[in-house]
Amino acid sequence: MQMDDLIGLVGMASLTVRPLDTGVAQGFNDLPVLAANSALTVIESACSAALAEFFETGETSFTVGAAIQMRSSVTIGNEVRALVKAVELTDDVLQFDCEIHQEQRIIAVAQLQRRLVDRVTFMARSAAENLPRTEAAS
Repeated sequence: MQMDDLIGLVGMASLTVRPLDTGVAQGFNDLPVLAANSALTVIESACSAALAEFFETGETSFTVGAAIQMRSSVTIGNEVRALVKAVELTDDVLQFDCEIHQEQRIIAVAQLQRRLVDRVTFMARSAAENLPRTEAAS
């Protein structure tokens, strides 16, 4: 991947709010509106879409940080659209500025960071870190 090409990347994703996308279904509250973590999911999809064509074989990314501010609510059956833009690259972490819209309304704003990694190396490290630990015999 050419790191210089990443700043300014844009991505989009959409979601029609389903009952399972609400705070009620997820046990966060008693409001049948888009839950913040479901909003974050559509933002992550938009970030992945922005990066997809720039990855070389074996490259991928994963979310390492996010801050979301819900500004309005969306009820079941309504579509939301996430628009993201890559704004900063520090070491191997790419930061995105993000917005979610329902038609002309801004539903949420967020900042999201994704770490760029080699898939095989990352999975090998993860597997090694999660091996069962055995106590040494005395």
